Amino acid sequence: MPRYDYRCRACGSTFELNRPMSEAGAPATCPSGHDDTVKLLSTVAVTGRAGATPAPRAGSGGGCCGGGCCG
Repeated sequence: MPRYDYRCRACGSTFELNRPMSEAGAPATCPSGHDDTVKLLSTVAVTGRAGATPAPRAGSGGGCCGGGCCG
């Protein structure tokens, strides 16, 4: 289930809620009971996948400038 981050405008606290995507836009109440909250933009870090072949490093051969064809 996705986790959404919110900030309360009344008290300034930041909190998270786990809810289905179908309820992503529903209003949220902060843990202190305030209703004036805003959903924060969340970011997702993608660093690669397990077992993937690493990209070749610059100057390791192959390609135009790494293979000596630049002149």
